[in-house]
Amino acid sequence: MGLEAIQVAIFIAVTAAIGWITYIKCKQAPRQEDSNREYFLAGGGLSWVFVAGSITLTNLSTDQLVGMNGNQMLLMAWWELAAVVGLIILAKVFLPQYYKYQCTTTTELLEKRYNNKSIRALIGGIFILGIAFIWMPAAIYSGSLFMKNMFQLDIPLIVIAAGFALIGGAYAFFGGLRAVAVSDTYSGVLLLGMAIVVVFLSLQAIDYDFSGIPHERLTMIGDNDSPIPWHTLLTGMVFIQAFYWSTNQVITQRAMAAPNLKEAQKGVFAAAGIRLLIVPAIVVIPGIVSYKLYGDIGDAAYGKLVGDLLPYWLSGILAAALAAAVLTTYNSNLNSAVALYVCDIHEKYIDKDVNVSRISALVTVILVLNSLLMVPLYQQANSIIDLLQQLWGLLSMPILSIFIVGLLFKNVEAMAGMIAVVLGVLIYAFFSFVWSPVHYIHMMLVTLVLCVIIALTINRWVYGNRAELVGRQSSLQEATST
Repeated sequence: MGLEAIQVAIFIAVTAAIGWITYIKCKQAPRQEDSNREYFLAGGGLSWVFVAGSITLTNLSTDQLVGMNGNQMLLMAWWELAAVVGLIILAKVFLPQYYKYQCTTTTELLEKRYNNKSIRALIGGIFILGIAFIWMPAAIYSGSLFMKNMFQLDIPLIVIAAGFALIGGAYAFFGGLRAVAVSDTYSGVLLLGMAIVVVFLSLQAIDYDFSGIPHERLTMIGDNDSPIPWHTLLTGMVFIQAFYWSTNQVITQRAMAAPNLKEAQKGVFAAAGIRLLIVPAIVVIPGIVSYKLYGDIGDAAYGKLVGDLLPYWLSGILAAALAAAVLTTYNSNLNSAVALYVCDIHEKYIDKDVNVSRISALVTVILVLNSLLMVPLYQQANSIIDLLQQLWGLLSMPILSIFIVGLLFKNVEAMAGMIAVVLGVLIYAFFSFVWSPVHYIHMMLVTLVLCVIIALTINRWVYGNRAELVGRQSSLQEATST
């Protein structure tokens, strides 16, 4: 009981320290009261350090540590290695466009390129649905599962999830993006450090001996029955990464909150470096070790391993770092969903002079309650990370297609793109739940190509417009302009 008290005390102390440092840092920064730019882009005041930190921890949370380690195989490192490509695409192709058009949301770029506000509202609405029904509940579910397994808590999972949701909702509402980004960075340093400690303790637990572990758990070349067959790396994988890192509001919002393009790009490249050098090891090695120690235990692997290997005082620090990661991932998604609603829908169709704080509070309450209602559904998943990737497939390729068409072509009717997006969601749903001839990552590329073809075909034969490919020189100038 004494050790448990020490563990809890350390957890509370570290959590409070992160909160206090974040409060001091945010209090010192100049603020633009109740403005979109302040609330959703931190007043454009994030240095490259906080851009990198926020991008890293927004993505890296318990859904990554629990979900990827839950697969208990080295192959899952490909998600993180391929993410480096996605971040480079964000820095070199998309960020110049966002800064050129002074975007608050990624969907604002669509409005500017298609000269149509409805296309912005449609894609913003789809993003909101993805955040509300996929990422927010996934964040608190995976975080709650980890805490329950690590501390062997004898309470319902939904109770732990409610604690995360309520604290996270209050945090996002009162602090805005600035508080989220700052706490992300401080928590990220702690989390990465502790995750590396877990890797070394895991290796020591098996004396660095991987004998006895099946070959399919240790290979980087996946066969047709693996979660990532090797040939999917040549098809849909790069486009999944391009969507997630370059058009996803939750990620790109941090990069758009820097003072200028150069500062934003520095932050994105720093995040890519972290992703390449540190993240792959921390999301696969503990899972592989847990397979040797416990067998195939799925998403419970990381929490059980940490609970068994870490001394009480260290587990308290890790728990605080992971709790912060869960909250900041949850907060980031929540803040982005609110930004999309306020900027893309409310201001455009309901009230241009919106009270940002008031409407944000209302939307926050709705999203928090919805995420809690979704947690029991996520408890039924065999693998949280595989489920997330497949669910995102419903939205990702249709959305990416409309960005690609908007950036590569001119003289395209917005409605043609919107119809293609809606049909794309239905096409991928058919591939996922009715007929799937090949791996779902392959079908993502098929869906993307079909969406682009549908948009251009409708534009030509329904609206009578001939799409014109933007000149290579013009595209290069736009993509590299500052």
